[in-house]
Amino acid sequence: MASTPETLERAKAEVPSHIPADRIREIDMYALEGIEQGYHEAWKKVQGPDTPGMIWTPFTGGHWIATKGELIREIYSDPERFSSEVIFLPKEAGEKYQMVPTRMDPPEHTPYRKALDKGLSLAQMRKVEDKVRDVAVELIDGFLARGECDFSAEYAAIFPVRVFMALADLPLSDVPILTGFARQMTRPEGQNPEEMAADLEAGNDGFFAYVEPIIHARRGGSGDDLITIMVNAEINGEPISHDKAVGLVALLLLGGLDTVVNFLSFFMIHLGRHPEKVAELRDDPLVLVRGVEELFRRFPVVSEARMVAKDQVFDGVELKHGDMVLIPTALHGLDDSQNPDPLELNFARRAMSHTTFGGGPHRCAGMHLARLEVTITLQEWLKRIPEFRLRQDSPPVYHSGIIAAVENVPLVWRV
Repeated sequence: MASTPETLERAKAEVPSHIPADRIREIDMYALEGIEQGYHEAWKKVQGPDTPGMIWTPFTGGHWIATKGELIREIYSDPERFSSEVIFLPKEAGEKYQMVPTRMDPPEHTPYRKALDKGLSLAQMRKVEDKVRDVAVELIDGFLARGECDFSAEYAAIFPVRVFMALADLPLSDVPILTGFARQMTRPEGQNPEEMAADLEAGNDGFFAYVEPIIHARRGGSGDDLITIMVNAEINGEPISHDKAVGLVALLLLGGLDTVVNFLSFFMIHLGRHPEKVAELRDDPLVLVRGVEELFRRFPVVSEARMVAKDQVFDGVELKHGDMVLIPTALHGLDDSQNPDPLELNFARRAMSHTTFGGGPHRCAGMHLARLEVTITLQEWLKRIPEFRLRQDSPPVYHSGIIAAVENVPLVWRV
């Protein structure tokens, strides 16, 4: 059985001389203290009344953590000070990450982002809404009569993956190997930064080797699938280069196979424990459509990073060029100063603040697809299963990382 960050003795980096002692906290993003009670609850505990906006941890190679929503938004929005040259931690692992355009800063990043936006635009998503709905209905109807399911394994791990594989025109038989690569990249295993870097690099290389022949086959094609659109895009008036096409398509696969998968399970755990919230969504279609954004605010799953681009003073501390800053999206959505009573799921909330989809030039290109998938899941689920609960005798198992994950979400309902 492979070792994971939760089960290993955690290595610590030496504290650099420019780190004030009162800013040091022992927080491991891959093994959050108290995570057995919930991933978001574990991050929320970091935001104590005496916690500064910027803290430093010796774990995961040693790095800063932004703990306040306003700082997280500022870091996302300012690539001149906080570069995307390295976005994954530990830094040794992030340096192995080669996908396009997430490691680029503007203006180099801009034309690649335009290509992504073309394939994942709101207009494109409206064209596939019926296909997405058909997948949701088929899956729910498959276990409806049983009165129970493991939502994580039987729906969340399948629905967005089937949708994405259809959009990309890829065979479902390839899913197991691709989800393995995604795990290596978002929750890399190892006893130290070097071993975690090797695991992440193996996942990155696996994606690249997988997409290589597909890109060759779809160059010059006229299909309307996501991959054909990407590999025939123009960058600054010229056809996209082969190596950049490999990085761009690999990024699509990584994004489509891990993020929404885990988000769905997190919010269904909460709904399974709070029937009154289910009733609000069920009884008013408008509340459901508007409430999706509150779900994204409450249950972010991404914790990526930025590299300090130049020496500077930020939140009263010295940041050195090359320092890494973790920007957990959970700490923005759960910041009391940004969202009053943030742990409360409030579908009447209007002035919400979050960076669940990132921010600035790297705001998530797949956000329209994510919103569509969540909306359709709730609509079709509540049509068929208007009341359900989370079984109490088998608690969910949470994992933290670049993208948080949860396993074992046993839901039951009356047939």
